[in-house]
Amino acid sequence: MNANSPSRRAVLSAAALVAAPAAASAAETSGFQPPMAASIPLQPPRTELVWEAYADLDPMIDMGDTPLGHRRMIGIRGGSFVGPKLKGKILPGGADRQLVRKDGVTLLDALYEMQTDDGAVLTIRNQVKIDPSAKPAPYIRSSVEVTAPDGPHGWLNRAVFVGTLHPQPPEKKAVVIRVYQVV
Repeated sequence: MNANSPSRRAVLSAAALVAAPAAASAAETSGFQPPMAASIPLQPPRTELVWEAYADLDPMIDMGDTPLGHRRMIGIRGGSFVGPKLKGKILPGGADRQLVRKDGVTLLDALYEMQTDDGAVLTIRNQVKIDPSAKPAPYIRSSVEVTAPDGPHGWLNRAVFVGTLHPQPPEKKAVVIRVYQVV
């Protein structure tokens, strides 16, 4: 079917009608409408909570300045996590390596293990970006990668996860981490 055939125009018109509500809602909220929104409907991702973790932390180790910024490291002592499909404990031995850039943004790269109640050990890599100057509140978001053994938790290997980090008061030496699956 060529681009100007009646049936091709009908398909494009039908697609534009289906896409119109989604494209209109995006245009209403941002004032911008992507050029292909009429033929490829906007499908904004949704998220679903997978777990909330409470991680106990060791005192910070100051590792000094580098050309990229100031480095520090915080050991992960343990903790717990719970969600709709899994729960368990955070194993001791992980660490959060941090780089405080010259512009004030902090990059965290945490690597640790969590053990589910049924004994499966999940390896978690949580990469966080913190912009303390963002308004009205600091921007703290992460990309979370999960490596799970085959079996009942294998679905974690095939999904995309994002997260938030909520530092606790300094005397608690802990953080709350919420992880969401992008669906």
